[in-house]
Amino acid sequence: MSRVKLEAIWQHEKVLPYILTTLKDKISEITAVEKIFLFGSRGRVPFEDWDTLEGKDWDVLVQAKCKLKNAHIFLDKEYYVDLLVLDEDSIHKYYPEKNLKMVFPENELIQKE
Repeated sequence: MSRVKLEAIWQHEKVLPYILTTLKDKISEITAVEKIFLFGSRGRVPFEDWDTLEGKDWDVLVQAKCKLKNAHIFLDKEYYVDLLVLDEDSIHKYYPEKNLKMVFPENELIQKE
């Protein structure tokens, strides 16, 4: 997930809040958003090593009350994002928790004190 500006693709502190809030708001018009995860390389690579992912796109998995087909309709054409909107059962079935990083409602990327 990034604007076509590739040098900003890994700057989560600038990109994530804007994109995830926008996506959540659009999806919520159809079905309640329960959780949002990052998967793919961002779900597997420890956060402190994300600088190695510069130039990679973002994979976003949204847990909602129901699955949505054609989730790409929610995306701004200026962003690169792989978006899946699935229900909780499908997420548990196809995506191991160890390969996911929750960013909503709790942000696992923020260091807890």
